[in-house]
Amino acid sequence: MGPRGRGLYVGRRAAAAGAALLLALLLALLVLAALYGRCRREEAPPPSLRAPGPAAPPPPAAAAGSVRRLPRHLLPLHYDLELWPRVRPGQAGPFAFSGQVNITVRCLRDTGAAVLHSSGLRSHGAAAVRGPLSEPGAAVEVAELRHDQEGEVAVLELRGRLRAGHLYVLQLGFQGRLEEGLDGLFLSRYTDQGQSSMLIASQMEPTYARRVYPCFDEPAMKATFNIRIIHNPSYVALSNMPAIDVSEVKDENGSLWTVTTFNTSLKMSTYLTAFVICDFNYVTRTERGNEIRIWARKEAIKNGYVDYALNITGSIFAFLEDILNVSYPLPKTDLVAVPGFGAGGMENWGLIIFQEAALMNLPSEEFTIRKAMIASVVSHELGHQWFGNLVTMNWWNDLWLNEGLASYFEYLGATFVEPKLPLDKIFYAHIVQPVLREDSEIARSLSESEDKINGSFSLMSLFDNITYSKGASITWMLSGFLTEKLFLKALTSYLKEFSFSNANQDDLWTHIQMVVDAQDEVQLPAPIKQIMDSWTCQNGFPVLTLNLTTGTVRQEQFFNKNNRKSTDSYNNTWIIPISWMRNGSSQPLTWLDKSSKMFPEMQVSESEYDWILLNVNLSGYYRVNYDQINLKRLARLLENDPKAIPAVSRFQLIDDVFALTDFGYVPIETALELTKYLAREDELFIWNMVLLNLIPDNLESTLKNHEVYPLLKKYLLKRMLPIYHYYAGFIPQNVDALEDDYFAQAYLEKFMATACWLGLQDCLDLSSELFAKWRENPEYKIPLLIRRTVYCYGVAVGSDKEWNFAWEMYNHTDSDEEDEDILLYAMSCAKESWLLHRYLQYGLSDTLFSSNGTSAIISHVVTKDIGHRIAWEFVTENWPLLSQGYGHELLHGVLKVMGRFVKTDVQIQELQVFYNSTLEEDEREAITMLLESAKLENIERRKQLIKVASWLEKNVDD
Repeated sequence: MGPRGRGLYVGRRAAAAGAALLLALLLALLVLAALYGRCRREEAPPPSLRAPGPAAPPPPAAAAGSVRRLPRHLLPLHYDLELWPRVRPGQAGPFAFSGQVNITVRCLRDTGAAVLHSSGLRSHGAAAVRGPLSEPGAAVEVAELRHDQEGEVAVLELRGRLRAGHLYVLQLGFQGRLEEGLDGLFLSRYTDQGQSSMLIASQMEPTYARRVYPCFDEPAMKATFNIRIIHNPSYVALSNMPAIDVSEVKDENGSLWTVTTFNTSLKMSTYLTAFVICDFNYVTRTERGNEIRIWARKEAIKNGYVDYALNITGSIFAFLEDILNVSYPLPKTDLVAVPGFGAGGMENWGLIIFQEAALMNLPSEEFTIRKAMIASVVSHELGHQWFGNLVTMNWWNDLWLNEGLASYFEYLGATFVEPKLPLDKIFYAHIVQPVLREDSEIARSLSESEDKINGSFSLMSLFDNITYSKGASITWMLSGFLTEKLFLKALTSYLKEFSFSNANQDDLWTHIQMVVDAQDEVQLPAPIKQIMDSWTCQNGFPVLTLNLTTGTVRQEQFFNKNNRKSTDSYNNTWIIPISWMRNGSSQPLTWLDKSSKMFPEMQVSESEYDWILLNVNLSGYYRVNYDQINLKRLARLLENDPKAIPAVSRFQLIDDVFALTDFGYVPIETALELTKYLAREDELFIWNMVLLNLIPDNLESTLKNHEVYPLLKKYLLKRMLPIYHYYAGFIPQNVDALEDDYFAQAYLEKFMATACWLGLQDCLDLSSELFAKWRENPEYKIPLLIRRTVYCYGVAVGSDKEWNFAWEMYNHTDSDEEDEDILLYAMSCAKESWLLHRYLQYGLSDTLFSSNGTSAIISHVVTKDIGHRIAWEFVTENWPLLSQGYGHELLHGVLKVMGRFVKTDVQIQELQVFYNSTLEEDEREAITMLLESAKLENIERRKQLIKVASWLEKNVDD
């Protein structure tokens, strides 16, 4: 599944698991762990390791809020599923759906009850018949059909027993509510060609199939499916397989409905079943016998918005087939662009559903970044056709086998169809660096033990950047030290062995080990399981510390030394591949397989030109801490010849040192020394990382009011000017020349905004000039690359005339949604207090703004250096009115921003006076803790800023 929003997911809280039986189960698991340790080393495993061992029968009643694992008495083989959403065009709600499911199962152990998943459904007509449906035998009478809503199961209590070795068919009719939402079977409203329309779509991952039809809703319980959908004749129905028949049926009122019957599916998990009922058009082409259709609103199809997606989909399919050496097994693939879909995309086999924006591109738009986004999302979901669909993880604790591998191939596929994309730079800037920042704060491993996955909250929380980006990062590292050739060969073996089945990470390690054992070019220091378990089965990642005098490399878990907490980690030791270079020459890969090791070849001479660089091009998932000798030599090298260090390694070197500063390993002055060379840095992705470290977005208003600002302004602008002038030269006349510059499209906006924020007159003049040009001719389009900055600073340096023009354009009927969002932000950039007061007052009008618009206005104004007090006063004065529309969510957001300015108890008390009268006691306590924490952070930040100011005073003129 593609990320929701951008990798952030909303989970549902789960409670504790069952008492005596669960305790017995855990005791059994501890015994099994000693023998079958899933994340253990080949030698004696540390006692802290967790291993679930073979699946055990669940307790007879589900504990409150837990994920109910089904008994292993019955194994589903085949579903005959009929689904009938009772929806007609223009019909008012409420809506419902009904259906019938007949599940052929094999009985593995005698049982007097059939237990399957069902959530929020009303079931009826339950029956159990011996034999396949084609040859029905004697019925086994159902004594009672019982629903356990907390456990999300339906239980068919039988008067007889199902006997091991026999086939049975479980029959259930069901009904459910069809609502506007994001999960299960849901309704979505949209506008097409000026007309209001609606569609029905599904989202089953991870455990929402049970909300649509009773089923065995676990990834390892794969089966085949015969699906038929009854729907209004004006709609088309889509499912995983091609339609093989279309007929008609009348309902109880004599109304005519269409029945679409689909071919038998391949063996797959329930979370991959998919349904779309819509009034869309499509474009199509065929690639190697795979009919590819992209469905979207008629208007979008007519205007060619999905043509680019169609052009690349077949090529990515062919690319993945070729490098994996495993053919795509379906005869068709539908890609559907659904307005308002929750995830970026969902990989349902044969029916991939996307958020509409993830598939659409204006035919006239040549900018690489938009195409790169579409190519990435499409590649990710197509990667799942092998990793997730063909081979599925046994259970959700190994979700990274789906999402991590799909995220890895997402970048390979995207750069295959867009070869101008700088793959390595994008991968490190968008994947490795952000997740390294996040992983050091999150207390969970990549591959969790099954006993930790309790409750749907835990399941949904697994769909995060650790699973996606850390999974992709360690896959990249693995491919690097194995070589891509061996890695792909192992993946082919793994895919062929477990096709139409399930696997866990040990199965992947086994197939990699088989490939490694069959050759002698790549030699590893330990079995692949031992190496990779050290990365997947413990929290966090290591930092390597290099002492150049002795050549000693030491590893430890990277943690916040400013606020150290006890860590329950594997054994704080990883088996680490070290790629390195000396004086610009690449050296053979070496390994650190213990806490500390001496490498004589890494001892350096006294010459200042003798230097070492570890983790070249960020090939490993770790940070590096150099001693002062090497850091001074690297800083000097950067000033004299920055290109002697590869661009990705420059990025890594500086980001590592800033991270080490944040976590108390090195002083801030050490990081600042590495920024002296920046006048010679011409890579925007490196500049972006530096600016995010020096001027975080959420601290701009704080820094603007601090004595460090004029020093920072002088120091940075001196270094920014060369690259600023290079890019500014393209803006007025020749911006199209940047259409292939991915990082200009990704990061030029931030760079230009920082230049203007620092008061660079050329930047302010350029913004005023382009804004004035737009005012003179509203048809003129300010380049999208810098539109947000130009709008903002055009308003900021202007008067009420510029603000009023922005307001007029916002209310213009032809303004598109993207422009509206930019203008909503830009109007908060005004430097006149009265304009911000007026803007906030406008926000109270129901006729001028939607509720989301009002909330956005307050959120924008409160982050501005002159706006935070204005917004706070506005919220407190208008709280009775605001609370009706936004409740405490808005207040929490405003208080969080206000917390950045809290430095004393008096300031906290000032805020408390208000929220003590508006929040419940438990919320007041939470906010007080948040503000106390913010106060301490601000005090520490002020100490740090004093050090930064002191360093800048000494170096600002260098």
